[in-house]
Amino acid sequence: MSNLMMAQFNTTHSALMNEIKDVSEEELKTQPEGFNNTIHWHIGHVLTANEMFLFGFPENTEHLPEHYNDLFGYGSKPEDWPEDVPSADELAGQLTNQLKRIKQIPEEKFDEKLPKAVMGAQTFGELAALAAFHEANHVGRINAMKKVLNK
Repeated sequence: MSNLMMAQFNTTHSALMNEIKDVSEEELKTQPEGFNNTIHWHIGHVLTANEMFLFGFPENTEHLPEHYNDLFGYGSKPEDWPEDVPSADELAGQLTNQLKRIKQIPEEKFDEKLPKAVMGAQTFGELAALAAFHEANHVGRINAMKKVLNK
């Protein structure tokens, strides 16, 4: 993986872990007014989206349970969750393990052309850049939610 891309993933992962390190259980499950989801959901969503973008979840990877798509995929929401949702700590651990797997992606993979464009990305590298941007976007949302919750 290019040094620049790895630096971006390291930066977004560190920022996400920093944002969630002091969040209380109550804050994790509270959906502030004006927001569509909870901090807990955002953690799982980043994990699931990265797995989709970079590892072909759910068809091509066995690192996450398939039902994560129902819990954290686009359009999902905590109010529809069953009782047995993975904890935020479990999700954070899975994100850390995922980053290790991201670092193992061979550099030549990033030049591969995608079979079809995904959200404008033509190559796997462009898709990886989109995943890093997506993660950073959700870090910002978590930061904003924390500010609203701590007023």
